[in-house]
Amino acid sequence: MSRWSFAHLADAHVGAWPRAAPFRAALRASVLRALEVTEERGCEFLLISGDLFHTPVPDPAEVAPIASALKRLVDSGRRIYVIYGSHDYVAHRTSWLDVLAAAGVFVKVAPEAVRSEGTRWTLPFLVDGPTGARIAGISGRSHGLDREYFRAVDSEAFREEPGFKIFQFHAAVEEYLPPHLREHIRGIRREDLPEGCQYYAGGHIHYTYEGEGPGGGALVNPGAVFGTSRTDLENAAEGRTHQGLAIVTVLDDRPSVEMVDTAPAGAVRLVEIDLEGQGSSEAREVIARSLEAASAPGALLFPRLRGELTSGTAAELDLAGIARAAAGTASSVLWETRDLLAAGAEARPPGDEADVEGRGILGLLDQSRPSHPWLDGPDGERVVRELVRELGVAKAEGESRADYEAARLAAGRRLLGVSAPGAD
Repeated sequence: MSRWSFAHLADAHVGAWPRAAPFRAALRASVLRALEVTEERGCEFLLISGDLFHTPVPDPAEVAPIASALKRLVDSGRRIYVIYGSHDYVAHRTSWLDVLAAAGVFVKVAPEAVRSEGTRWTLPFLVDGPTGARIAGISGRSHGLDREYFRAVDSEAFREEPGFKIFQFHAAVEEYLPPHLREHIRGIRREDLPEGCQYYAGGHIHYTYEGEGPGGGALVNPGAVFGTSRTDLENAAEGRTHQGLAIVTVLDDRPSVEMVDTAPAGAVRLVEIDLEGQGSSEAREVIARSLEAASAPGALLFPRLRGELTSGTAAELDLAGIARAAAGTASSVLWETRDLLAAGAEARPPGDEADVEGRGILGLLDQSRPSHPWLDGPDGERVVRELVRELGVAKAEGESRADYEAARLAAGRRLLGVSAPGAD
């Protein structure tokens, strides 16, 4: 009888919450605890299915403790297998994942070469020596632009391999999208995954699910280790998703999954405050009382303000002063004010940053299609979305302006299929 185990996490997003240091620290603590659990439970190896970091080049102060913990795992005999997610991979740029892989901290599973759409390619795989597990994967890209990679892959050689097979991916599976994401995310279909695996290690949507892959096999997304939005924290608080990692026990090639939460229990307190019909002076008192009631040593307060004020503005509420009085430091309070309106203000359109970006892109396409017919249809939208992402990449520390501009131009030409001046 063969028995062994491995760990699976995704969407750590180390470095998220850039303007809220206590929330960022709680996230980092959750990830470090997940790595400790991997060792404590005697796992043979760790799978990281994308978005270990929140950006390709995060603050080194955020990377350092994670890199040290990963190195301790490796030094203890564990192996770490990683694919890129949509946040920590940008074409033609070196990321911290590349640096850590080059240092031997972990092994990159998926090929990162950018391929022309529809080009047939063979899925490579590696073998974990001590267990004999075969591991393959496809890294994630933003806006679902990796869908064609799945549909063009030849996985026959991988499927024919003997033993326990694992496929890592960082994409939404349409059959397992939760209701609140179905209108906002385009994913792959379950049938786009290669058949014949015993375990499909998912990531990307910050929501736990356990299902079945094509032809059988466990299809698992452990959810975000902590979360990067109020929605993530609400889902965790209400028990709809986990905050941690999956521990997978393999007995005679049959996996069983246990979800282990590693986020600090009760650290984040979500506070709902309705200010409808109140003036700024009265609203300020209501907010102060609500935060005082929710405060506790070490608590991270996340109040959401709703309603329309009858007089005054949000600035007159002095939220920073209220936060300092209630929590001892304003940085321990993260305000959500999107649903708060000053007297006479127009309601803002709903949606998060991705929704706003999507509306902007669709507006741009509507203006440009008459003179540029090639922008019609899903392909046109796909190109514009990836152009926006590539051209919006920030200049890396130490990168010259000339190199930065050359990289952006090269990315634009690649996406548009345009040769550089003077090129054959």
